[in-house]
Amino acid sequence: MPLVKSGLVGEDRYVYALDDAPIPDGMPVIVPAARLLADAAELLARGAPLGVVWPNDRRVAELEPWLDGLSLVALVFPKFRDGRAYSQARLLRERYGYRRELRATGDVLRDQFQFLLRAGFDSFEVRKPADALAFAAAAARYSVFYQASADGRPPALRRRLRRDDAPAVQVREAV
Repeated sequence: MPLVKSGLVGEDRYVYALDDAPIPDGMPVIVPAARLLADAAELLARGAPLGVVWPNDRRVAELEPWLDGLSLVALVFPKFRDGRAYSQARLLRERYGYRRELRATGDVLRDQFQFLLRAGFDSFEVRKPADALAFAAAAARYSVFYQASADGRPPALRRRLRRDDAPAVQVREAV
């Protein structure tokens, strides 16, 4: 599956490890939520990047004790019309202060791309290579937004007010 991260199409450096599969040493892995919750101390002690696939029917509050040790949280969209992962993303970014990679996975459509970015996602697993290219192009398309969001970009009004507060440069004539 193509991965779009920071507006670029690239390869995923993470390997998915199923519930009972052995975890490769020294490699970045993504584990299911149940495995993280059952073996968190052991998984976090590995010394390699660790990610988790978090289903949209679980509360993200359960992740809070482990967020500092996770380098990636992948939130699942089982169907394009199921938007619970948007709420999970906002909670992770705004309430829990999670600043590492937040990945959208599952039924992620190009129509939703800007909404995903605004909710705080910064990487995307897409099913079709053509969608990956469209996602990468759309990432640079818009730079100004009116609404505040979880992506860290200030809304247009706040940006404008900051410019208005900047001290004016005074030019003096030599006497």
